[in-house]
Amino acid sequence: MKRRFSALAAAAALAAASYLVASPPSVEADHSWSGYHWARTQNPFALKVGDNVSSAWDVHLDTAIADWSTSVVLDLTEVAGGTTARQCKPTNGRVEVCNAAYGRNGWLGLAQIWLSGGHISQGLAKMNDTYFSMAQYNNKNEKLHVMCQEVGHTLGLGHQSESRTSLDTCMDYYYNTSDEDIKSTHPNTHDYDLLKIIYSHFDPTTTVDQTSGTAAGRSGTDDDEGPNNPADFGRPVGPKDNYGRDVVFVKDLPNGRKALTHVTWALPGTPGAPPRQH
Repeated sequence: MKRRFSALAAAAALAAASYLVASPPSVEADHSWSGYHWARTQNPFALKVGDNVSSAWDVHLDTAIADWSTSVVLDLTEVAGGTTARQCKPTNGRVEVCNAAYGRNGWLGLAQIWLSGGHISQGLAKMNDTYFSMAQYNNKNEKLHVMCQEVGHTLGLGHQSESRTSLDTCMDYYYNTSDEDIKSTHPNTHDYDLLKIIYSHFDPTTTVDQTSGTAAGRSGTDDDEGPNNPADFGRPVGPKDNYGRDVVFVKDLPNGRKALTHVTWALPGTPGAPPRQH
């Protein structure tokens, strides 16, 4: 198993805590991803995050886990990855995080969730090194922005905006241009408030892996392939980015299940990226 992130997590959690204020959930917190959430019977609930990332991404994954664990309703626990970075298949009851050179298919990052009985049952967060190896994206703050955002999507959050202006949250569509450009790299109060709203009720059962080990059973079906090709994402639903490109897709699966994909596109003009839509 890769190293735990105790010291780094504590520091990152302390930094993230500076965004959090002691106040009731804001009625303005409205960027839920269609109300999707993990079923669970109590708060805070523990959700495993499988580490399938390279050493270059470890610090960003550790920081994102610590940031989101600052929430009062959930606690993310980093465990050994249950897949390979290249395949990046989901595992029931947890989130798998991966990075690899997935090709010039237009996206910097993906968050993919599977719904069963209306609840999230498994999730993936992927970072595309094909683009992060390019100079315009290869900086630590853009990597942290995308990592934090894709993990946030697997918890049930959407974007606070698609305008590419910074709202000082990783859940916006800002584009960090350098290591000195440090906006939009952590959750903000709005994000933590919305998590409290999304997870304010309890469920009679849970979709979260309850095993004591670090691995959970797979569903073992071809339906659980997390596609990398936009043509396989399914039909577009929901918002568009400020270039008019669809960012959320849904694919209907057998037995009433659904697979959803939330996309962080590369900028228009980047090889393989969708053009500006009118």
